[in-house]
Amino acid sequence: MKRMLALLATCATALGLTTLAAPQAVAATGCKVDYTVTSQWSGGFQAGVKITNLGDPVSGWTLKFTLPDSGQKLTQGWNATWSQSGSTVSATNVDWNRTLSTGGTTDLGFTGTFTGSNPKPGAFTLNGVACTGEIGGEQPPDPDPGNSTPVGINGQLHVCGVNLCNQYNRPIQLRGMSTHGIQWFSKCYNNASLDALAKDWKSDLLRIAMYVQEQGYETDPAGFTSRVNSYVDMAEARGMYALIDFHTLTPGDPNYNIDRAKTFFASVAARNAAKKNVIYEIANEPNGVSWSAIKNYAEQVIPVIRAADPDAVIIVGTRGWSSLGVSDGSNETEIVNNPVNATNIMYAFHFYAASHKDNYRATVSRAASKLPLFVTEFGTVTATGGGTLDRTSTTAWLDLLDQLKISYANWTYSDANESSAALKPGTCNGSDYSSSGVLTESGALLKSRISTPDSFPTS
Repeated sequence: MKRMLALLATCATALGLTTLAAPQAVAATGCKVDYTVTSQWSGGFQAGVKITNLGDPVSGWTLKFTLPDSGQKLTQGWNATWSQSGSTVSATNVDWNRTLSTGGTTDLGFTGTFTGSNPKPGAFTLNGVACTGEIGGEQPPDPDPGNSTPVGINGQLHVCGVNLCNQYNRPIQLRGMSTHGIQWFSKCYNNASLDALAKDWKSDLLRIAMYVQEQGYETDPAGFTSRVNSYVDMAEARGMYALIDFHTLTPGDPNYNIDRAKTFFASVAARNAAKKNVIYEIANEPNGVSWSAIKNYAEQVIPVIRAADPDAVIIVGTRGWSSLGVSDGSNETEIVNNPVNATNIMYAFHFYAASHKDNYRATVSRAASKLPLFVTEFGTVTATGGGTLDRTSTTAWLDLLDQLKISYANWTYSDANESSAALKPGTCNGSDYSSSGVLTESGALLKSRISTPDSFPTS
């Protein structure tokens, strides 16, 4: 739906003492550094530095470390662009070694001078993440091996008839929250906030809204892919399903982004194919485009996912901002009469309770007997994301979705300055995501609905 979005400034970072432009580096998620003094002489030494990337692929990197003695000075280096500021040394990739795959290594070296002793440098970091020899940074705990979580109980999901079904082939309903654009609100998604979502809200899923335009994926494909993967891992560790949302909005024709979609989904599907908690949403809100064009897009992107991940559920956006065409004066019959040629798929439906009422609910009631539906996004307010919460319409919608066992994700689990947000502005600057004092009126309503016990049949 149309939403007013906050625009955040893009920050540029200078490296060391140089005036070179920084590469578009993505956050590392784990690394190891092997440091060896290969030779030493009076007042000087030569050292080798081997970097091993233990996390997701990195495109563009800077290694930093601290020389422990103020008398130590960098003189020259190789296989990187080297600089020194105070006691901090920086080594930035050159063109041929800017990409480090998972498990990838690169060897650097430098010479320096020293006075007194010549101890080993300390505090090695790669793109700001400490190289401790293990996965580091903001990492989730080990996945819950038990069966008490939504993923632990339900396992790999699939579509059966018009329902989302679990590993026991029984229809289920997932209830959860959507992030806001991760390019603007990444501070809202960390261990504390996802612990609150999983444990206090008892959410079944986290929808990861990765915008393609609007300062999103197209500006840094490797960086956004890595960020999505980290959120998938964090959801998995808490037993939640992760709905990967390729958040196309403007332009509304998903075919504009078809090459980006193929690249992105080939990568995340290959990386996450063995996981049971991943669902793919391939086009957020098609608008200003025909159903046949959306169908054409889906039938090109779905095989890319299936080539790597043959089992996961895939959700296809629908006409008129994923309204089954209602917002364009149509209805579900265009899909019923011309469905996407693929299996194990569902169709997206979006609504904003203050804007979309009886005629939209009537369409969903009718369509649910013919099409597998998933409400991948909805709001309690108007389609702008603002205005007053419509409690009556929201309750009517949620009662209907519960009755039909249609899964849903609410917009948004964020502290955006808009009434659709679940958290009050400024919440994400702190660490409290659990108390009632941090919830907006919309957040309090949704938490009360989501946190009620799930009904997940196992026989």
